[in-house]
Amino acid sequence: MTKIYAIAAVCCALIGIGATWVLTMGRDRDQFAQCRASTVAGGAGAVGGPFELVNAKGETVTDKDVITEPSIVYFGYTFCPDVCPLDNSRNAEAVDILEDRGISTTPVFISIDPERDTPEVVGDFAFNMHEKMIGLTGSPEQVKAASRAYKTYYKKQDGDPDYYLVDHTTMSYLVLPEYGFVDFFRRDVTPEQMAETVGCFVGQT
Repeated sequence: MTKIYAIAAVCCALIGIGATWVLTMGRDRDQFAQCRASTVAGGAGAVGGPFELVNAKGETVTDKDVITEPSIVYFGYTFCPDVCPLDNSRNAEAVDILEDRGISTTPVFISIDPERDTPEVVGDFAFNMHEKMIGLTGSPEQVKAASRAYKTYYKKQDGDPDYYLVDHTTMSYLVLPEYGFVDFFRRDVTPEQMAETVGCFVGQT
């Protein structure tokens, strides 16, 4: 009987070690696990990637030029009547909260309406939202490539050629320079909640 107890004790110890190894390896594989507020199909690596767009000065820039610090990226358009201004104002407020906490972040606005959103238009929209916000546009092909990289959706509605609306994804994306996309925020997330999450990710880098 004593031998059986001894074997059982060894088995329990091995199970405990195995469980600890699995948990440790899981944390090692995702250093941001404790910060994530959302789950992405295929993992965070399935979203984001290189892009080439045009900034407010008319210069062609890449993701390396734009994402130089933790950034909150949003795809929208300047003629958007309500959703885009509200979302980008929320993002700008989160940036200010983070600044008060000693964390520098950049809000980025990428237009999915290159037909109307010229570099100048995008630049004015971004600056009016926040002095740090980077506004980007580009050719239809450049915009489509960036949208596909971030798995966003947009579709121009039929109607007046000058006053049409565009259906589009309304998530905001947290992107870190050396890690790429790490998480996204839905519209119901408050500036304070966004700042807390961004702060957690920054703290793990």
